[in-house]
Amino acid sequence: MKKVRDIMRSGFLFMVQRDAMVTEAVRVMGTHNVGIVSVLDGDRLAGVFSERDVVRRVVDRGLDPSRTPVSEVMTTELVVADPDEDYQSAMHKMDQANIRHLLVVKDGRMLSMISVRDLIRVDMHDKGEELRYLREYLYQMPPEVPVSRTDA
Repeated sequence: MKKVRDIMRSGFLFMVQRDAMVTEAVRVMGTHNVGIVSVLDGDRLAGVFSERDVVRRVVDRGLDPSRTPVSEVMTTELVVADPDEDYQSAMHKMDQANIRHLLVVKDGRMLSMISVRDLIRVDMHDKGEELRYLREYLYQMPPEVPVSRTDA
């Protein structure tokens, strides 16, 4: 079974500092075509800021994105994955926490970020391989076996 390390893109992290304004975080997400950024306090992870945070914590509250620091609207309760855990465990964590992105952390170091889309692609590929194997098994033709006839 594939591990998170087999799926993640090394260094696939985009970051802003906690005192950055929401507009800057959104600009980083748009530039890199990602839905989430890690939020740092110096060089320490302080939280994450996602598209969902923009909608629920900025727009819905009527806050001005150019005057709202990310630190006021970021997510601080983080769910993380270890690079050595299997991808289905990571999918389960995301499902239980109702999140779409998962930080990959090892020994307190951020390595990458994976999305539910990354995991679904792997799962679809694995299921396709499993179906192919089952079809081959079910529809294989047995080797020709000579039929011996005995007259009784």
